[in-house]
This record gives sequence, structure tokens and C-alpha cells, in this order.
Amino acid sequence: MKLDATFLRGSYTPVVTPFRDGKVDLERFASLIEWQVGGGSNGIVAAGTTGESTSLSLKERADLFKTAVAASRNRIPIVAGTGSGSYEETAELSDAAEKAGVDALLVVTPYYSRPPQGGLVEYFVKIAKRTALPVLIYHIPGRAAVSVTSQTVAQIVEQSPNVVGIKHAVHELDLVSELLVRLGSDFRVFCGLESLSLPMLALGAAGVMNAVGNLDPKRVVQLCDAASSGKWDEARRLHFELFALSQAIFLDTNPIPLKYMMTRLGLLATPEVRLPLVPLNSGREKVLDDVLRKAGLLDH
Repeated sequence: MKLDATFLRGSYTPVVTPFRDGKVDLERFASLIEWQVGGGSNGIVAAGTTGESTSLSLKERADLFKTAVAASRNRIPIVAGTGSGSYEETAELSDAAEKAGVDALLVVTPYYSRPPQGGLVEYFVKIAKRTALPVLIYHIPGRAAVSVTSQTVAQIVEQSPNVVGIKHAVHELDLVSELLVRLGSDFRVFCGLESLSLPMLALGAAGVMNAVGNLDPKRVVQLCDAASSGKWDEARRLHFELFALSQAIFLDTNPIPLKYMMTRLGLLATPEVRLPLVPLNSGREKVLDDVLRKAGLLDH
């Protein structure tokens, strides 16, 4: 599949899912899309890991897709997180996302079942054949308990030309090099771990899908732009400016600290998360407030 040169490149923020009294707050979600557009983000991801996708019903995820498309008004691309532990659910979500008008799908490796590599090939090929949209594999073994190899990805791409990239969220840089050597620079490799953004961009990653973009979309975009322009001194400066902020997101399970910080910045009305996640442990608020102040995002 031939993609526009600028599509699926740069900073695609995985947007949080706001809750109010246990329900998805679609109005607030739409405002977060507007915040990303204003911040210059190259695109967003709806219902990804940061969006607590596994705590949402299929209908709630479909509603997020529709809301994101409506709120973006074709100003930035929408990537829909449609992966599940079940093939049937992934297929249903992918169909709903395509019907909603999203621009691409992000499909996580099936979690908990720990499928063999042959099963991953068949799974992704079958999902990709259902849709005309570009598909990105979401590789996050720390949560899914399964890894993909470069050979597996190559087999999937060979059988499914619309599988155009991967979100790589693991501390393993060799796979990035292997994929780019095997599949070329047009294969979109996205960084899914904040601390590896600069190293992966230096290797030739297409961009980042990092939760920190919820807090400071402009600087994340600047980092991607500096890297793509070969301005490595500037890229390093931005990397270090964002580093403490990026680490703070993982003071507890993402997006617990992130939602607290977004509430402090007025981006969310409440830091509410869904079980099995729980609110931030008391005493950690000061740590996060200090990080926000040092990042220049909080005045008081």
C-alpha cells in the first residue's frame, strides 16, 4: 500500500479516555482532540492503552472512534485502537472503526492467550483482509505477554500489503533495525516508550505514539521535527526537557499519573480511572506537581 509521504509520521498522541461518574465523557474527549490539533500533533490514537481500552465496552470504543472523527474534522488523522484478546472482538471493532471514518487501525497482538508466531501471522493477515485501511501492529509484550519477530512481521506484510507499520513498546532496539533493514524506510515504525523516542527516531522510526503528548503535544512534535530534519542537538535538548515528564507518567500504572497531571492542567475535569485501575496513591501528588512546574506547565 502506497502511503502519502507525510501520513503516519511524527507525533500521534494516544489520547486518554475521560470518565465522569463511571461513564465515558465524550464531550471532554472531543475537547482533548481539539487540544491535540491546537498543539500541532500529526495525529491521534483513540482507545489505545493510554485510553484504557481493555476497560471499555465495544460500544464505548466505537463511540470514541465516531467522536474522534467528528471532532478532528479532517484536520488530523485518527488511528483507532481496535485490538482485543479475541479475534471476533477485534474484527467487530475494526469494522466499526472503518465505518466511523478513521484513517488507520492499530491492532495489538492478542493478549493472554500467548499465541505462537504462526498464529500471529494468521491473525493479522485475516484482520488486514477485512479492511481497506492501513493497519499497524501494536507490539507491547509487557502487557500482552507475546512478542513478534522481524520474520513474523515480514510474513504478515508479504501477505497483507495494507499492514504498513508497527508501534514498538519494548526496550529492544534490535527489532527496529531488523524491521527497517527487511522492510525499508517506508515501513512505519512508531516508538511506544517515551524514554526510547530519541534513540528510535535516530534509527529511522517514523514517529512516536507517546502518552506524554497528552501533556505537552507541542514539544513532542518539535522533537519529531528536529529528528526528521537532522537537528540532533535540538532533538537531544527536547528529549531531556521531556524526560522527567515522561518518567512521571509511569510513577504508577499509566494513565493513573497522567490523568492526575492532566486534571492539574485543567485538561480533565477529574482524574477518574476505571477498575482495575485506582486513583493515584496519596502523597504522590506533590511529586507530580513538582515535575509539572519544572517542565514549565504549572505555575502554582
